[in-house]
Amino acid sequence: MKNELAIGIIGAGSFAAFAANAFLEVDGVHIVAVCDENIEHSKKLATTLNATFYTDYDEFLKDSTINLVYIATPPFLHFQMSVKALNAGKHVICEKPAALTTGEAEEVKELAKKLKLLYVVNLMQRYNPLYDVVKRIVATKLLGNFLHGYFENYASDENLNEHHWFWNEAKSGGIFIEHGVHFFDMFSGWLGRGKIVSAFKLRRKAVATTIFDRVQATVLYEGGLVNFYHGFDQPKTLDRQEMRLQFEKGDITLYEWIPVKMKVRGLFITDDLKKLREMIGPCSILEHTGEQDRSVRGRFADIIYDQDVTIDCGSGDLKTNRYQQMLTAMLRDQWSWIRNSEHTRIIDDSNAVESVRMGEDATMIAQQF
Repeated sequence: MKNELAIGIIGAGSFAAFAANAFLEVDGVHIVAVCDENIEHSKKLATTLNATFYTDYDEFLKDSTINLVYIATPPFLHFQMSVKALNAGKHVICEKPAALTTGEAEEVKELAKKLKLLYVVNLMQRYNPLYDVVKRIVATKLLGNFLHGYFENYASDENLNEHHWFWNEAKSGGIFIEHGVHFFDMFSGWLGRGKIVSAFKLRRKAVATTIFDRVQATVLYEGGLVNFYHGFDQPKTLDRQEMRLQFEKGDITLYEWIPVKMKVRGLFITDDLKKLREMIGPCSILEHTGEQDRSVRGRFADIIYDQDVTIDCGSGDLKTNRYQQMLTAMLRDQWSWIRNSEHTRIIDDSNAVESVRMGEDATMIAQQF
């Protein structure tokens, strides 16, 4: 276990294959088994990975060569499969969400703690280098106090026909739980624990009254509000995401649901601008007016600055590579805990529970239209 980690995968879809390749970037990691009720899918991925294939999950869990189970099945299976894997003595990395309810997520967390096994949900956004830059800007108050934020997700539904499990809230949990957990977790990492104060769900009336394809929630954090909008109603060519955090002395805009581009606009004194450049690294300055003392007012206070700067970083071309790097970093972090439980993980079982709590709270109070 110290130098070798043998992973078994349950769910042989395209994302499982992508994640497997990312995991194999970690020295000492092997994929030893694949399980899917569809024998063709199971056998195909297992053959690609030179692994044993199964179609029965209980038989898969009896494989003594497996140290860790990676769960990449639809959300309604996550709770049951996580419990079974932990009771079989396997560590667990599960795709989001942890479960369809907070109670179930807490139950898995407590079981893993009791058995002294790893349990984590793949909320990999915190392994993004741009996530860390934003966290440091917030913590150091280089742009002053946080005031407001938003996340806008105009997502594609081209591969989600009307019978897909995604639209069935009994199987997916709904958009807030199935997809929103990533971004509730991300903003909580920046701003602390949030409280859902309003939420809405909109039906796709032209197709079926049971399909909700657009949701919005407003979350109150210390200092300000964040609006989260998710719409799964776009052709793939129009799929886009954007998030922004507004502060007293500027703002940060991130692009793509896995952020690979960032723009920072702010009023800085020279020393603070230098600190920001050190955090960000090599970037392009789009606009720069400064080198003289200026004073403006906001929120009844003076703001003294000598640099008014807009900085642009990153590229949309980095998305696939960034995603793989985040998965690889996540596995390295979790394996470090398996080797030494004193290791402090970037994400742990508490992220799994808290993200579902916010998604469930939003779902419960959402007005439906």
